Amino acid sequence: MLLSSEALRAEQEYVSMLYGRLDELREHVTGRLARVLATSGGNAQARVEKDAAHAAYAERLARLNAAEHGLCFGRLDMLDGECRHIGRMGLLSETGDAGHAEDAEDAEDTAPLLIDWRAPAARPFYLATAVTSEGVRLRRHIKDRDRTVTEIHDELLDLESAAGARHEGLAGEATLLAALNAGRTGRMTDIVQTIQAEQDRIIRSEHTGVLVVQGGPGTGKTAVALHRAAYLLYTRRRQLARRVVLVVGPNTTFLRYIGNVLPALGETSVLLSTVGGLYPGVTAEREETPETAEVKGRLAMAEVVAAAVRDREWVPGDHLEVEYEGETLRLDRRTCERARDLARGSLSPHNPARPLVVREISRVLAEQYAERVGTDPFDGERLLDDGQVESIRREMLTDEAVLAALDELWPDLTPQRLLTDLFGSSDRIASAAPGFTPEDRALLLREPGGGWSPADVPLLDEAAELLGEDTRAERIRQEYERRERVSYAQGVLDVAMGSRATDLEDDQEAEILTVNDLVDADRLAERHQEADHRTSAERAAADRTWTFGHVIVDEAQELSEMAWRLLMRRCPAKSMTVVGDTAQSGDLAGTLSWGRVLDPYVKGRWRLENLTRNYRVPAEIMAVATEVLAEIGADLEAPVSVRESGVEPWGLRVSPEELADRLIEVVAIEAAGLTDRRLAVITPDSLLEPLGLAIAAGVPEVSVGEDPGAPSPVVVLNVRQAKGLEFDEVLVVEPGLIVAESPRGLNNLYVALTRATRRLGVLHTAELTPPSAMPRVLDARLDRQRNGKWR
Repeated sequence: MLLSSEALRAEQEYVSMLYGRLDELREHVTGRLARVLATSGGNAQARVEKDAAHAAYAERLARLNAAEHGLCFGRLDMLDGECRHIGRMGLLSETGDAGHAEDAEDAEDTAPLLIDWRAPAARPFYLATAVTSEGVRLRRHIKDRDRTVTEIHDELLDLESAAGARHEGLAGEATLLAALNAGRTGRMTDIVQTIQAEQDRIIRSEHTGVLVVQGGPGTGKTAVALHRAAYLLYTRRRQLARRVVLVVGPNTTFLRYIGNVLPALGETSVLLSTVGGLYPGVTAEREETPETAEVKGRLAMAEVVAAAVRDREWVPGDHLEVEYEGETLRLDRRTCERARDLARGSLSPHNPARPLVVREISRVLAEQYAERVGTDPFDGERLLDDGQVESIRREMLTDEAVLAALDELWPDLTPQRLLTDLFGSSDRIASAAPGFTPEDRALLLREPGGGWSPADVPLLDEAAELLGEDTRAERIRQEYERRERVSYAQGVLDVAMGSRATDLEDDQEAEILTVNDLVDADRLAERHQEADHRTSAERAAADRTWTFGHVIVDEAQELSEMAWRLLMRRCPAKSMTVVGDTAQSGDLAGTLSWGRVLDPYVKGRWRLENLTRNYRVPAEIMAVATEVLAEIGADLEAPVSVRESGVEPWGLRVSPEELADRLIEVVAIEAAGLTDRRLAVITPDSLLEPLGLAIAAGVPEVSVGEDPGAPSPVVVLNVRQAKGLEFDEVLVVEPGLIVAESPRGLNNLYVALTRATRRLGVLHTAELTPPSAMPRVLDARLDRQRNGKWR
């Protein structure tokens, strides 16, 4: 129900007051931050406190800046006469910023100007219906742009006031449908205005283990996951802001698509990444076949990596000869085995255990050399004492031949070197993976170089865990730098002491405080040590060993078993929100069963929730996709669309020779009709490059693939790149080839058909044969051609 201009003016006054309060808070926090930055000096504790204050004020300022867009979006008029305005963050009437639960607790006696959407007092906004009013008389939706209220919609939920009207459908239906029908911009927005009851229940779930949210296309899985991250940061800020929430997406295009959502909700303690981005210093862009990725994703690869490490802890079959200072020294097998067993017995990872091998082998070599060159030839008496032998041992560790022998017996390995050597040698692969078939081992073999693929990253992480890192050299370097700083600081103090007045009597001089009375060299050096002002998320991104407070995984059905192993290692508390749809699993390394990937880690401690309503895909398009879903599995149920678009999907068959030209023609016509909307052309993998280049040459403002630039009105993608995204209009090219290119081709086709929010078209060159399920789909629903036209 649209409201009068008088009601509009009243809401405008209230919203203007809120923005004024926001500006005051922002100015206040900016001033506090400036004073913190201007502070200098102090001991180590003072510097820690300064850094903590800087981080706290910087984070609060970021939240306040993020709230600029759509600060207030709703109002509840309660049956008891109370009025509650709901927004993206909370504002107090007197002091402070109640954007989070802790702030609200500090000022619980203060009446709030604006209630945070995550607060318990805001929950009736999402749950109330005319049948179960939750104490609400009226729910109002407020829409503003640039601080100006443009629309308000009211829902009367009091049955008596509503003259017996019953409404049990969508909460805020008018606002929801307006949001669903709005043009796509290439960036996901928050849904705090239109959260539905089934979504709200999952967002606010108190489950502390692994929560799995299964939902078909368009059910809002991604939005629910992101808003759950914001909710958890609100309710558990002290724990999660420090430990950071990790959000894992399927590709970089998807991460750009969702990148604005959490900042718009005032949350910055979040790291967004793909699995391929979780190894600092490695850019995982290498292309490899789905079959190779599937082999690398198997859980059995953990043992392969472990075996590859053991294989590098080598002992000779008989003996190993080492040349040193003209002498041929001999390491027999038993000596090498003793050194290896000593290192393995320490239970340290490979690299930290290496010094034990180095010391034992170099000791044996030094004693052999001492016996040869330091023994009296007449009476056989040893001429060198233990100290001299130890000097020889240390000197040996600078000799290239000795170092080469040590590297052969127990090399100092990086994960990159281990896997490069493994995948570059068929013999090493055969030794580490004896249970793999010859075909599987052949898929792992590759030429050195060419970078790393996303499937390599969990293997690199596994290798890093097994290899460990010998940090002795780094600790020595840090101690050396600390002593240099202290030495410099002492020099400064000496200069300061030398500049004291010299014309004072001894008793006068004794009464005057000197710089040495106030600070010593250690403290002065600490004061000038550079502080780390990175956010927690930035530090987490640079640290492979960082453990996260909560992990959210989107499109989780695509993750391999090794990827799950990596994520579980990064979240020891096993606090996760996992969202996906097994019917959309197109990756060969992905899963068709949540139990299969989760039970090894949290058996009996994960819970499944289902989303059943489709908010994205109109009923007309979903009818087509449901035909394909039935072919994937008879027991799979499609989500129910909440709306119809009034536009039937269309299909057009052309000859193979005219495919490119007709495709350019269709895209040009469709693109000409775009106004604040986006068109996606989804192609088979093999046609992405040639068709993408052809379309880009014939149609302006087209991007092809995972373009890092600004969103274009027309984008050409394969199915993998389109995962998790949505567009106003979608044109699927050669669905039969999409099916044929993968053993899970039907799943991929189902994904392609469910990306559109308005219109769907299909362009194909041949009669489609089973198992694609598309012949009857095309016959029954897609052949809408009239005189060669497809509209």
